[in-house]
Amino acid sequence: MTTNVLILCTHNSARSVLSEGMLNNWAQKLGKDVRAYSAGSTPSGRLNPLALESLQNAGISTDGYRSKSWDEFTAPGAPQMRIVITVCDRAAAEQCPFWPGSPVKVHWGYADPSNATGGDEGKRLAFELTRQAIGYRMLQLLQLPLASMGNAQLQAALVAISRD
Repeated sequence: MTTNVLILCTHNSARSVLSEGMLNNWAQKLGKDVRAYSAGSTPSGRLNPLALESLQNAGISTDGYRSKSWDEFTAPGAPQMRIVITVCDRAAAEQCPFWPGSPVKVHWGYADPSNATGGDEGKRLAFELTRQAIGYRMLQLLQLPLASMGNAQLQAALVAISRD
């Protein structure tokens, strides 16, 4: 049974997109039955070009990526999530919708790389470092025995990853 993971950031334009790409990439490479999705509470309607560039530079296809509302994942027929991860502080503070199946929720905060200083090169470096940090946590998530973990055990493991 596929473990579905929803990654949230307010605008669904950068950090959540990096997370979706990294988790799906690592899951595929490691042969794990995990599928990541991303969404936002108030999607911008556009993806940050530097997020896409960072993923593409890492050899990750961004075909089909788009900025979308978290409402898509509460609608009938939407994939049922096992895990919901917020990656920006603003999204973590928002009142999330009711998620069918009562998934485990955790906050893995990252600074917004689009606010980095140093011009275009500073921003590119910030996006690359954020992508790498996210990738490391996604690898840790994929090492968990997800199929055999209860929600309390999974919650504790995800919180522990956030502290690493």
